[in-house]
Amino acid sequence: MAFEQLLSGKLLREFETISAMVKIYCKAHHKDSASHPCEECESFIEYAHTRLDRCPYGQDKPTCNKCPVHCYKPHMKTKAREIMIFAGPRMLLPHPIMAVRHLMSERNPAPGKPPAESSNRHQRIKLEKL
Repeated sequence: MAFEQLLSGKLLREFETISAMVKIYCKAHHKDSASHPCEECESFIEYAHTRLDRCPYGQDKPTCNKCPVHCYKPHMKTKAREIMIFAGPRMLLPHPIMAVRHLMSERNPAPGKPPAESSNRHQRIKLEKL
């Protein structure tokens, strides 16, 4: 996808993980979308991408489960939880490395207050000004 170019490092890995989870969820729940996610799931992926780009922790982002800042809107947070509960255990077979990395990063302690202007978006804006 073209919008992956905005993210790098840990944020890109998080985006790839949530995208893989959404694809597993969509394939099981929306039968008409065998190879690509349906429009509803595609819009969720785009929303998750925007949230990752604007995450106040930037590259030090914890997993969403451990994060003290809840940046998803309530209905999207519910959808994300539903997707992760369904697809999380099913990630081991199609994406074992991605699943293990995600489980390992969940073991990290919850961070404190995020540093000012450390989001990916702020970093990109700073680079554009230079």
